[in-house]
Amino acid sequence: MAEVIEMPRLSDTMTEGVIAAWHVKKGDKVSNGDLLAEVETDKATMDVESFFDGTVLYIGVEEGGALPVGQLLTIIGDEGEDVSALIESHKGGDAAPAAPKEEAAEPAPEPKKEEAAPVKQEAPATAAPAATTTTSTTTAEGRIKASPLAKAMAKEQGIDLSNVQGSGDNGRIVKRDIENYTPPVAQPQSAPAAAPAAPAGQESFVETRVSQMRKTIARRLAESKFSAPHFYVTMEINMGKAVEVRKQLNELSPVKISFNDMVIKAVAVSLRKHPDLNSAWLGDKIRKNHHIHIGMAVAVDEGLLVPVIRHADTKGLSTIAEESKRLAGMARERTLQPSDWEGNTFTVSNLGMFGVEEFTAIINPPDACILAIGGIIDKPIIENGEVVPGKMMKVTLSADHRVVDGAMGAQFLQTMKGLLEDPVRMLI
Repeated sequence: MAEVIEMPRLSDTMTEGVIAAWHVKKGDKVSNGDLLAEVETDKATMDVESFFDGTVLYIGVEEGGALPVGQLLTIIGDEGEDVSALIESHKGGDAAPAAPKEEAAEPAPEPKKEEAAPVKQEAPATAAPAATTTTSTTTAEGRIKASPLAKAMAKEQGIDLSNVQGSGDNGRIVKRDIENYTPPVAQPQSAPAAAPAAPAGQESFVETRVSQMRKTIARRLAESKFSAPHFYVTMEINMGKAVEVRKQLNELSPVKISFNDMVIKAVAVSLRKHPDLNSAWLGDKIRKNHHIHIGMAVAVDEGLLVPVIRHADTKGLSTIAEESKRLAGMARERTLQPSDWEGNTFTVSNLGMFGVEEFTAIINPPDACILAIGGIIDKPIIENGEVVPGKMMKVTLSADHRVVDGAMGAQFLQTMKGLLEDPVRMLI
């Protein structure tokens, strides 16, 4: 009997998935646990496995195509079994996303006719002739195809996957490729060839497909910005003592503690004293969370991911530093799991490392607040009636006025300011 596999919901915000790679084709034999496809969601690229034994009878969308959650992804059954009625029943009135794509490859070569296009990023991977030995391991969007185990092994051994030739299906890098990898002999570097400039007076542009991550960022932040009435409170904090304490802590800590780690700890302790900010607007009710899970905004190539440090108020600075580095690394490698990004109750976004002095952030739903952290700036300040050098940092709280009032936000910032200006208080 034929078994249907639908596009799974792989994250809490996922509405559709893009097939990053198929590892089977129509007519292939599969067993329970075999890898069928890699699906790009708004937050990660995840594997979809078979739960059945049988033959692949139907492929719902080609590699690179998108499919809504719940739509027909593939059918597995007995060889030669007629599944046309099953396909039609799952199409319903929405045949477009799940329609077979066997004939869709004909118009694909059209980008090759665009002689004036400066970059051919949308050309199919199979149409790209030539080049380095790693071509078969890389998709048209530049993502390297590798199994999760191979990625983990490469990270542990410090191997750049772009230098590894894959021997798996469709050039996928697998465990044996990492085990057998030999680093290439370094060659003298020549100056990179400059990209050809467009002739003077000629108009040109490049269009790229919007990724699942960028689509979700656009949708969720637009909903937040235009539905939640934001207000902003900015405060300046003297980080002089924090700088001194951090130096002392890093002489003892097994993990290097960053200023962002200190801010996360101060935020968590402050939320314990001001629980109204650790809340969420749910339409007909307000949820006040007793647990404190701090979302940490991490910039990645395609947008922003927010891994979560759970129960941050109960953890020491070394533990927070270790978790933040691990989660940030996983975010940049797109290896986060749902348990790593779900459940935030408050979010921190830091652009200080980019030289940004002050900015405002959009609230990350379902949180009621987000804190924007600027850089530490050397500037003159007045202490005891004298002008002295200071290390000042501006923070801006964005709050949902349906949940938080201005006085609540100001009191929270006052508490956090006191902790960062005298960091020993949050270590007790």
